[in-house]
Amino acid sequence: MAENQDGQEKSQDPTGKRIADAREKGQVPRSRELNTAAMTLMGLATVMMLGPYFTENFHTLFNEQFALKREDIFDPNAMLAHLTKAIGDALFMLLPYFGVMIVVAVASSIALGGFNVSTQALQPKFSKLDPIKGMAKLFSVRGLVELVKSLAKFVLVAAATVALLYAWSNDIIRLGDLNVEQSLMQAMKMVGGASLLLSSTLILMALIDVPFQMRQYVKDLKMTQQEVREELKQTEGKPEVKSRIRRLQMEMAVRRMMQEVPNADVIVTNPTHYAVALRYDPDKMRAPIVIAKGKELIAANIREVGQANRVPLVEAPMLARAIYFSTELQHPIPGPLFLAVAQLLAYVFQLRAYREQGGDIPTPPQSYPVPEEYQHD
Repeated sequence: MAENQDGQEKSQDPTGKRIADAREKGQVPRSRELNTAAMTLMGLATVMMLGPYFTENFHTLFNEQFALKREDIFDPNAMLAHLTKAIGDALFMLLPYFGVMIVVAVASSIALGGFNVSTQALQPKFSKLDPIKGMAKLFSVRGLVELVKSLAKFVLVAAATVALLYAWSNDIIRLGDLNVEQSLMQAMKMVGGASLLLSSTLILMALIDVPFQMRQYVKDLKMTQQEVREELKQTEGKPEVKSRIRRLQMEMAVRRMMQEVPNADVIVTNPTHYAVALRYDPDKMRAPIVIAKGKELIAANIREVGQANRVPLVEAPMLARAIYFSTELQHPIPGPLFLAVAQLLAYVFQLRAYREQGGDIPTPPQSYPVPEEYQHD
């Protein structure tokens, strides 16, 4: 396992933030072997596919620019004009090849690690000029791996070359029996085929290097447990700060809820442990809604605010618990509790009429029909 400067073991996989920060610094997995193999193979394949096109254009180029007229010999500017025209025609002829190579270079680079632009990677770092650090990298594990890869490429290409020379030895000897044109054509075919076959050996190196680079990239970004904890604090905040924020949010929510209590039609109590404030407007609501609820200290505050604003308090322990556990704030009560709440509101409205007009004192219901599935101890 890798260790950081403090000697702590880097055993934790890199987090998303760690990877994102690395990409901002220009640290993405890249494989030079993949890039080299792709550009070499596609370059040779493009030359072979565009062979007739190049042959025809080169023939035209030499005929037009290197066949001088008699008057061109006496014109000092003629040679410069022919040279300029030849360079322009050659570059135009090579545009398809350059286009293919640019596409292959970009595609092979972003195939591993994706597209990434980093301004931080462009900033000069004088620490890279330190010869001591340079020697340390040269004799590091990564430097050793690069040396092994270079030797492996040399051995592969050399072995493939020897094998091709051995396989084509008779064909090479027979070239002397052909005329010059046939010999050149056959030799060019052999050179093209040999180049393509030798370049194919780079595919093996790319297949080895790509998994190695991915593994090395993850290994370089591994984190210690302390680094994970520090990052967690930075992204989500310190536990004590988060706790204080939650406490403030709860206090604000309770404060807003208490402001709604004076608008309640009734407060149903346990009588001391729970309190639920209900409001019902027959013209605007299909069912009574819960505008405040709480237990223990909050329930006591609800009762206190209700009494201060002359909101009726009704003791109905089972109904208070049923509403408390089944209904969220600013939500209507569930259908199975309609009958019990209707009896409660009927009593409240009768009590309100008694206070305003006098008459017989209404009698509160002896019990409220709360379904068994809504009953809580």
